[in-house]
Amino acid sequence: MSRPPLPPFNIETAKQKVRLAEDGWNSRDPQKVSLAYTPDSQWRNRSEMFAGRENIVAFLTRKWVREMEYRLIKELWAFHENRIAVRFAYEYRDDSGNWFRAYGNENWEFDEDGLMRHRVASINDKPITEQERLFHWPQGRRPDDHPGLSDLGL
Repeated sequence: MSRPPLPPFNIETAKQKVRLAEDGWNSRDPQKVSLAYTPDSQWRNRSEMFAGRENIVAFLTRKWVREMEYRLIKELWAFHENRIAVRFAYEYRDDSGNWFRAYGNENWEFDEDGLMRHRVASINDKPITEQERLFHWPQGRRPDDHPGLSDLGL
């Protein structure tokens, strides 16, 4: 299975890959998202380390049960050949109505078919008030005219 754009990346294809990843995660569909990764993809997410699509689906299912009204923005930080580094922020609330903004960085490595084979994520959560929220689009894909992280001062 091929997942364009394929490495080696240039500035345009790296940005496209980042936006496609953002769109996938904003779908909050664990099965769909897992197809962007190799069957044996290696992950580190915060303190969790695991491998494989089955574990990716399980992880994302747990994540989106806990992180309600999830909205994510990713931004390209750097790229080289088959690797991309991104920074991101997402907002969500918990089941008690408390809002958070999570900030982080991810390092990605892709195989020749454009599937991510390695993902390392470092993330910090900051409690925010509902009035401090910045991500107000309807659940799903971020509209093209919505500001990105740099535009929002994040």
